[in-house]
Amino acid sequence: MDQDLPTGDDTRAAHVFNDHRRLLTSVAYRVLGRWSDAEDVVQDAWLRWSAADYASVEDPRAFLVTVTTRLAIDQLRKAQTRKESYVGPWLPEPVLTRDGADTAPDAADRVVLDDTVSLAMLLVMETLSPLERAVFVLREAFDYSFAEIAAMLDRTEAAVRQLLVRARNHVHDKRPRYPLDDVKRQSIAERFLAACTGGDVAPLLELLSPDVTVISDGGGVVTAATRPVVGLDHVSRFLLGIVQKYAKYIEDGMDIRIEIAPTAVNGDPALIAFADDKILYVYALDLDEDGRIRTVFAMANPDKLSGVRALEDNAD
Repeated sequence: MDQDLPTGDDTRAAHVFNDHRRLLTSVAYRVLGRWSDAEDVVQDAWLRWSAADYASVEDPRAFLVTVTTRLAIDQLRKAQTRKESYVGPWLPEPVLTRDGADTAPDAADRVVLDDTVSLAMLLVMETLSPLERAVFVLREAFDYSFAEIAAMLDRTEAAVRQLLVRARNHVHDKRPRYPLDDVKRQSIAERFLAACTGGDVAPLLELLSPDVTVISDGGGVVTAATRPVVGLDHVSRFLLGIVQKYAKYIEDGMDIRIEIAPTAVNGDPALIAFADDKILYVYALDLDEDGRIRTVFAMANPDKLSGVRALEDNAD
């Protein structure tokens, strides 16, 4: 998207917009839960900004966040209609938050981490109305005042407070979060990978919560489970079966190179499966308060993996 912006020291509008791009992408992604749609919204925000009399705008940050939020709300309403015909479970689009090095890829670096960006939380926020979600994001993730949010959404402060109360009440009991530093996150991803590829179910069971669930999102585009897989026995067999399927490709001498690597998406430990350096699956691991895996988000719809494609460029 950057190539669509003019460059040069005399192009103040482009410089101002680029200064706020990370914030705008972070807002749009949280409101939408879709990285590709968030990028489209930010592009549309640029078009609005470039067409505006930006020299007369007193607060460019407020202007740009307002435009981005309103565009994201409109896009979310359209996406909800598309979601009704979606094949199988729907999951938010993952975005890289660490690539195994000291810095995240550019796309992921635009998303400032907190619990409102975790896949589990984004999934909970899917049950909010578009306005409730926007208010929740602006207040909880970015700490905007009620007056600022009211101006952005063209609502009264009283209405904004009511929207926030409804949103908080809805997500409060579903918001547990297990904080991880990078070392623990990497360790859990590596242990999970070793347990799955080792072929022995015992080490895998030690990592899983008793009520563990696998939710797969293939969107009808690729083969994926159309219903959640629930429970230790079913989940362990399901995960080992996937690894065995990849191993069979190699044993059968198929001309394809399979690799599974640990990484992190949305602040959670994760694995990414490659076939000939192209991403097949993203497995994000949501943890309970004891550090065990309670949900595996298995994302395979290629149309929803743009937020992790940077790893393909770095694949060996």
